[in-house]
Amino acid sequence: CFLTGAAKLVVVIAIFLLTFYVISQVFEIKMDANLGHIFARSALDAAARSTKPPRYKCGISKACPEKHFAFKMSSGAANVVGPKICVEDNVLMSGVKNNVGRGINVALVNGKTGETLDTKFFDMWGGDVAPFIEFLKSIQDGTIVLMATYDDGATKLNEEARKLIAELGSTSITNLGFRDNWVFCGGKGIKTKSPFEQHIKNNKDTNKYEGWPEVVEMEGCIPQKQD
Repeated sequence: CFLTGAAKLVVVIAIFLLTFYVISQVFEIKMDANLGHIFARSALDAAARSTKPPRYKCGISKACPEKHFAFKMSSGAANVVGPKICVEDNVLMSGVKNNVGRGINVALVNGKTGETLDTKFFDMWGGDVAPFIEFLKSIQDGTIVLMATYDDGATKLNEEARKLIAELGSTSITNLGFRDNWVFCGGKGIKTKSPFEQHIKNNKDTNKYEGWPEVVEMEGCIPQKQD
């Protein structure tokens, strides 16, 4: 009886140890699998972060050098979506801000500090060009001037207005016509032609929208005005 009882005890202990061993092995395997999953996910997240392109001011494609202001702008889309003007990651004019309108939209920026000085739009279809001319004449030297059309920005433009815009560095303003899309960045006292200008003609054979050409976009780095 003693031997039988001892044998039973040995069997029970052996079964207990075997069960514990099997459970511990399964647990370790699961732990290893979980840890492996965690480490793999961390590695993937790190790789995604390392490959994600950096975001630059106004969403432009590359960083601007020192002593330059980043900008990005677009014309209006037909007579539905207004233009957008962004400088140094600040949206100066847009449909969301509700400060754009039919005609020519203008944002003025201090050429030394990048501070926004003014934003206005002038209706060149049903409005009067005289206030626009007075506005252009009032711009101070050293001011960065950004302009974008919406719907129609040319019908009421006269020779005087076009000449004042040309003095800001525009080369396309003389050819701006009915419902053309146009974006421009120049400056008062620039004394040279601006490299920042995009113009697309209203042409029924090539228009993206019925009666209007496609949106024009432009980005770049504006040199800070030095004393």
